This record gives sequence, structure tokens and C-alpha cells, in this order.
Amino acid sequence: MMEEKKSQFLIEIKNLKKYFPVKKGIFKTSSSYVKAVDDVSFEIKKGETLGLVGESGCGKTTCGRTILKLYEPTSGKIIYDGKDITKLSVNQMLSYRRKMQIIFQDPYASLDARMTVGDIVGEAIDIHNLMGKKERNERVQYLLQRVGLNSEHANRYPHEFSGGQRQRIGIARALAVQPEFIVCDEPISALDVSIQAQVVNMLEDLQGDLGLTYLFIAHDLSMVKHISNRVGVMYLGKLVELAASNELYKNPQHPYTQALLSAIPVPDPDMAEERKRIILEGEIPSPIDPPEGCRFKGRCRFAKPICSKENPVFKDLGGEHYVACHLFD
Repeated sequence: MMEEKKSQFLIEIKNLKKYFPVKKGIFKTSSSYVKAVDDVSFEIKKGETLGLVGESGCGKTTCGRTILKLYEPTSGKIIYDGKDITKLSVNQMLSYRRKMQIIFQDPYASLDARMTVGDIVGEAIDIHNLMGKKERNERVQYLLQRVGLNSEHANRYPHEFSGGQRQRIGIARALAVQPEFIVCDEPISALDVSIQAQVVNMLEDLQGDLGLTYLFIAHDLSMVKHISNRVGVMYLGKLVELAASNELYKNPQHPYTQALLSAIPVPDPDMAEERKRIILEGEIPSPIDPPEGCRFKGRCRFAKPICSKENPVFKDLGGEHYVACHLFD
């Protein structure tokens, strides 16, 4: 996909797969696999935000964690700034851990309740031996102020903070080692609506100031449109559509994308009445035994015989708008 522009990409994912074994029986042998991420390919340009959306269980979070090698990929390639890091050992990955960080979804479970905020934010600095104690403490205080907290908060514990404040601590932790790439794993889904916009605006400001690159995983399609340069849509471990944010929302091509976008609430009651809501029927297939051909065919109102036989491949519709659907064969 667009090999001639390779140099502008910070992240290149090629045919990435992540299967989890399902162990059964007395001897816990693996007789089948959950195909959480199945042959996914995309790129992320330096300094941009790629949004990743889809239903719960579609593989968004697994994809993000596999890119960071928090999960070892089953197959495929993860290329960071031109370097294939797929097969690197734990020790070899250490330098890349500084460059690649994550903001977790749950601000309550992701912070160690036994550690002070200062220790949480400064832990990665200590692991990488980046600076002395004085410089480290100054860095922690700076980061807390940068995300909208006070330097005095460094001596407190996570239980003393609200959910929004905890997520700000998580963001400060991710920034501690001056990363280039951050996986934002649904960073606002556990927050009050009034806080979500503040956190997203802060992430945008940080990106502009620090030159960060984001993979922004979320359910909130309206928020993804706001923050993302491009958006990818996943369904049952597969990437089914990828396009510039405005293009995808104005001109969705895959039937699944059309159904997702039709569910976005509209503040105008008159517009909401005029807009047709697409209701998907049928059940989501099991990722352990996905159907042959197109995985969406059982819920698609446009399904054709070929959809049961062949898996659709990504096609460029022009303007860097890609879709995997037999409607465009």
C-alpha cells in the first residue's frame, strides 16, 4: 500500500495476525484459536492520528497492544521508522519502549494503588536510567503541570483522585520518557462526558507541541472524527475500510461502516427523523471459527454468492480511500 512513500511513515503494519490459543481438556491442549487480529495492514504517518473503530471484540485493543509488542504477534511485520521490530528480543526492544507508549482505557485499574503519583509517573524514567533523582523529580512535576495537575499531587496516591485526574496521571506517565508514538486505548470511554472533551483537547495540544503520533482506539465515533486525520474500521479481526476522516464520514462505502455511522446521535431532532438508521441483523460470528469468505456477509444486506467463497481484499477507491468489499470488484 503506497510503497513509494514509505519514508513518511512512522508505523507500518503488514499482514499482522494475533491468535490466542483456546486450551481444552485435561491436558489443556490447544485445539483452536481466537483470531483476534487476522491479516491487518495499515500505516501511520509521522505526526498524524489514526483512529481505529469498531464493535466491542473486533480486535482494536489487541491490535494496538500487538503493535507495541505487549502481545507477541503470531505473524506479520511491525515496522517502526523503517526498522522491522517484529522479531526483536525483550532486551532489543528496550530502546523502542521509550519511543512507544500506551494510555490505558481504565484509569482505575491501570495505576498501582500502592505507589505515589510521583513514583507512577517517574517509574519509566527510573527503568531507563534517564536522569538523576533531582532531574527526575523536576521532570515529574513538569509533566503533572503539563497535563493540568499540580506538582504537589506527586506525593498523593491514586485513590485520592477522580477518574479524569487519574487519566491525566496516565497520560503524564506515557509522556515521561519522551515517546514518539502513543497508543491511546479508549482513553476517554471511562470518563464523564464533560471531561472527555478536555482530555481529547489536551491530547491534541500535546501532539502539536511534542510532535507525537497517535493510534486512537475508541467507540465514540464523533470523538474519533474530531481528533483523527484518518480512520480505520475493524470487524471481527479484519480491517474493512480506511480513509481520511472527513472522507469516511461523508462517504462511507463498506456496509458495516455505513451502519456504524448511522448510529451516531444527531443533536437536531428534525435531522434525526430524516436520517435512516441502518439496523444490523444476525449475530456476530465467533472469532474462534469465523466464516469463510467475508466475515460480515451474515449481517450484510448486499451479500452476494461470492461473499461466501472469497475473502475480499483491500481496494483503493481513489484518494487513499480503501475498502475490503466484493461490491467493488
